[in-house]
Amino acid sequence: MGAKDTSGNNTENVWGGGNEPMGASYGKLMMWFFIVSDALTFTGFLAAYGFSRFKFIDNWPIADEVFTHFPFMHGVDAPMYYVALMTFILIFSSVTMVLAVDAGHQMKQKKVAIYMLLTIVGGLIFVGSQAWEWKNFIKGEHGAMETKGGSIIQFVNAEGERVKLTDFAVTLPEEREELKRSNGRWFMSEGSLPTYSVAEVQAGFKAHPELLVRTEKIYRDTKEDRENKKLQPGLNKNKHREILTRAESEIMVSNGAIVVEGANLHHNEYGSKLFADFFFFITGFHGFHVFSGVIINFIIFLNVVLGTYEKRRTYEMVEKVGLYWHFVDLVWVFVFTFFYLV
Repeated sequence: MGAKDTSGNNTENVWGGGNEPMGASYGKLMMWFFIVSDALTFTGFLAAYGFSRFKFIDNWPIADEVFTHFPFMHGVDAPMYYVALMTFILIFSSVTMVLAVDAGHQMKQKKVAIYMLLTIVGGLIFVGSQAWEWKNFIKGEHGAMETKGGSIIQFVNAEGERVKLTDFAVTLPEEREELKRSNGRWFMSEGSLPTYSVAEVQAGFKAHPELLVRTEKIYRDTKEDRENKKLQPGLNKNKHREILTRAESEIMVSNGAIVVEGANLHHNEYGSKLFADFFFFITGFHGFHVFSGVIINFIIFLNVVLGTYEKRRTYEMVEKVGLYWHFVDLVWVFVFTFFYLV
């Protein structure tokens, strides 16, 4: 016989397995363990991003200037609009997941299937939208130049508005060669041959005396800054990048080393290279979670349609994947805040 506790119950019933702490099944408990561990992973990534941004606060890219695209609206400046739409779609998919779980508690198979399908569609739209954002981020819009010292310089007109390289760069009769280690330029790498060479951008800049250079350095919108520096007006009234005089601009352009178009793991036309590194890694890691969630949701959706959970008389699996989906949505709120809002 097993030992008796003070209340007379057999302790073998406690330690023999089959108990559910706090009323949670083994499956739910394991899902919570996974969520907590994954949350710590994202916390580490975002903390690293925060420390890096704080260290390079004076030349960190401004989100309002980076994420300005909107589908089917080419040339229209719409800062953060599409990212906000993506966020709304993902959060709305959490609502449909809640409705699916509630329908499962009521044993309504058809409603569970409908809400699960809506959740899957929302997830697919979000993943597709994120891929579209990546494409625009990688491709770039205006282009810039990286100096020999590693600084990024952008080109603006007399009003402080960005100017594309295609609007002023010239075409020279020169044979271009990609910079790489094999041709002795081991300390430089272009990744792919840009549209224009450094000489073509320099010649075009010289032929357009109205153009100026805008640096990575950020100034706060204070009265002193407005009086002493020519600052570009923008949507973010508290941050402006430094615009040099024509003489200073010519010196910076003469020190150009690489033409940068878009962003990758080595160069970033918007500013600090670390921003691109963190953007690809963290949003890609989150996108992988969303895509995995879509696949898992689709498998559960098929089981719902086939009546698997109806036969079991429980839709607990829907509740489990619902926990994962809500976690993915919550993580995006933090990623969205760190990368796009702060």
